Amino acid sequence: MATKFAHALTLFVLVASMLSMSMANKDWSFGSNSNYSDWWSRFRNRHQNKTEQEPRKIIVGGSEGWHFGFNYTDWAFKNGPFYLNDTLVFKYDAPNATSFPHSVYIFPNLWSFLNCDVKSAKMLANPTQGGGEGFHFVLNRWQPYFFACGERNGFHCNSGQMKFAVMPIIRPFWPWP
Repeated sequence: MATKFAHALTLFVLVASMLSMSMANKDWSFGSNSNYSDWWSRFRNRHQNKTEQEPRKIIVGGSEGWHFGFNYTDWAFKNGPFYLNDTLVFKYDAPNATSFPHSVYIFPNLWSFLNCDVKSAKMLANPTQGGGEGFHFVLNRWQPYFFACGERNGFHCNSGQMKFAVMPIIRPFWPWP
């Protein structure tokens, strides 16, 4: 009973911290643009920028792509927030004589993700699906997603870098001031 409570509490704290970090407004200003008489006046008579409201295609790892030796947890933290219906694109080379194969797995919960339990994970993309345009995954549910490379029995995941988690949030209906 106590371990189930501890696991639930850990999951709650992780999700809450991911949500709060993903909602942090990195461009917030406290001086020049905050002279409003009331809160709602910030959002009146503003033209909606259509490009801000559309889902994004985000290449996992940016120009680095999906490969061993890159810190994807750090990448996810720096490239958030992620919104519902954004698409993650995993690009990686097909296996050859000079490189190790990669894949994309999704883990069902935090515990299996932290332990890199590939047996409980589901393969989303095999080693050949990352070439060309890459493998596309749409964040279509408001839930934490746990991704990792599962090749070599989870070695790339266990190394601590070829894995990351995201918690998509609802896209704002108006541009932030």
